[in-house]
Amino acid sequence: MPLIAITGTPGTGKTSVSEELRSRGYKVVDINRHLREHGLLGEKDVPRDTYEVDLDALNDSLTEIRDSPDTVFMDSHLSHCLDCHAIIVLRCDPKVLAERLKARGYSEAKVTENVQVELLDVILCEATDSDIPVYEIDCTSGTASDTADTIVGIINGMDNDHSPGKINWTGEMEEWF
Repeated sequence: MPLIAITGTPGTGKTSVSEELRSRGYKVVDINRHLREHGLLGEKDVPRDTYEVDLDALNDSLTEIRDSPDTVFMDSHLSHCLDCHAIIVLRCDPKVLAERLKARGYSEAKVTENVQVELLDVILCEATDSDIPVYEIDCTSGTASDTADTIVGIINGMDNDHSPGKINWTGEMEEWF
């Protein structure tokens, strides 16, 4: 599996896990940095505090990376929308996720929006709509090293226990809607 998407709602642990994988010698592309460095950010959506992204242009800009014979990870909440060989969706309990996002200084509206996305499995559903193998990891507790171990097990074919659909936060819906 040469090109692996590490995706999930903001705050689920993508950056920490990516840093751990990088420290183990894996190549990890920070898609957000790549977007900035290659002038691929579109108009700013001020009310949502985010930028538009042309996914086709982003995909085209990754051709060289995609052709690498080595395993390369892509770190972004958008990476599941890109051409890749496998998708790993990181998940987090909504209460823990809300605390992580508040600690980052997210507005209350942005915290709520992201927690609702996590509750509704939005990224997981988008990922499973592809014909690409999808794996799901709960990152609520444990360390970035633990999650990196799980990811390495998945890409080496030694972990079959992370098929999508096993994580369910619907019991917390009333609190956030």
